[in-house]
Parts: sequence; structure tokens; C-alpha cells
Amino acid sequence: LSLFPFPSSLFPLPSPLFPLPGPPHHLKPMPHPSLPNLLVLDHPLIQHKLTLLRDRATSTRDFKHLVSEIAMLMAYEATKDLPTEAVEIDTPLERMQGRMVSDKKLTLVPILRAGLGMVDGVSELLPTARVGHIGVARDETSLEPTRYYAKIPGDPSEPNADLSVRATDRDFFILDPMLATGGSATAAVTTLKTAGARRIRFLCIVAAPEGVRRMLDGHPDVRIYAAALDRGLNGQGYIVPGLGDAGDRLFGTR
Repeated sequence: LSLFPFPSSLFPLPSPLFPLPGPPHHLKPMPHPSLPNLLVLDHPLIQHKLTLLRDRATSTRDFKHLVSEIAMLMAYEATKDLPTEAVEIDTPLERMQGRMVSDKKLTLVPILRAGLGMVDGVSELLPTARVGHIGVARDETSLEPTRYYAKIPGDPSEPNADLSVRATDRDFFILDPMLATGGSATAAVTTLKTAGARRIRFLCIVAAPEGVRRMLDGHPDVRIYAAALDRGLNGQGYIVPGLGDAGDRLFGTR
């Protein structure tokens, strides 16, 4: 009696022509071997959209859409270890206990201006998260940052601030498409820590080793999530191969 009573043409056995699928290589992103604060997300959809994003022929409209989509896909990985709390709900059949993320404790902080392009994508997953803003300008000669604006939910130093959830109890996600020299990133993290933040993640689309190392030196407790670690910086401080100036491409000022 055959163990396979159906025609073999319907269910072909493994062979060079019909190999069994192997395990996905991206099941669990691992930290970079020499940069323990960096997690590169190599999901095929992220890499596909990143390639389109890099293309100089991509229009401003499509660039905005791609940045938002990549940010949403990255946020799925960056939020996997968020704490949840038990809640009681009623299904159509009975009462049960489920678990939910406490969105009131989540805060998105884009670095102006390019970071604004990532907010909508992450907000698709975290629709009730609060949004703060940090403005950091980079001196094009020294490449060093200067902070010109900061509005952080839960900051006790802010007049008339809503302190129902203080910065010390929040989970912060700093958003910036590019991590180049690391000056703006470290300045943003310092700003949040001054406000009392203890749990901070940094999401960028493209990173340079120089910026990741600067973050590791200044804030080793902050995990960086990136879609790509590029070769490095050129003489003007731009990431290469990179994707150009993310702010200019987002807002059509290139």
C-alpha cells in the first residue's frame, strides 16, 4: 500500500526541481557584531522599499510614501518588547482577559524636519501615542548640532505641562531618516534624558558607522533600529551611498 495514494504530480517529492523551502534568514534580527547598539532590519519588504527610496528618479510624492511605509514596518520590530497590561473585554460569546499596550505611555519624537516624514507611518501602529518635537540644526562647516526647539510630553520643566504620565514613565521613539555624524541624534537623546526619559529607542532608515559609534560612545543604552548600515560619510558629511538629503527630498526643496 502506497503511503502517497495521490498522483505524485499533484504532490511532488523534494528534488532539485522542487526543493523544500529553507528557514527565512531574517527570522530574528541580530545586533551588528561590532556595533552592539545597532539592529539592522533586513526584512525583504523593507529592503525593497529602501531600494526605491534611494533611487534618484523617485518623485517627492513617492519618497514621502516610501518613508512612511518603511517607518511603519520598522516600528513593528522596534515595539516587539513593549510591556503590556491585562484588560477585561467581552467577546460576542463570553468575557475574557486580554493584553494591550498602554499607548498613553508611548511618545514619538521626530527630529525636525526630516523626522516628520516618519511620524504618520509609526502612528499607523500606535495611533494614540503622543508626539513631541526636537529641532536640531547642523552647522554645515563644523557638522556639529545646535538645538533650537524642544517640546517633550511629560517634561516637568515645561510650563503647564500635562504630567499625568511623566517622561520618566514613557517609552520614547526618536525618529530621523538619517543617522550620519550622530550629532543631531546624540543631542536629541540628551534632550530627552534631561527631561527625565529613561527608555529611548532611535529609528532611522539609513545609518553611517560614524554616527552609530558616536551614539554608542555617548548613549550606549539607546538601541538603534536601521534599515541599512551604509559605507560611511563623504567629505560633506553625507551618508554614502545613502539616499541624498532626506529633508529636501521629502519636502521638495532639493
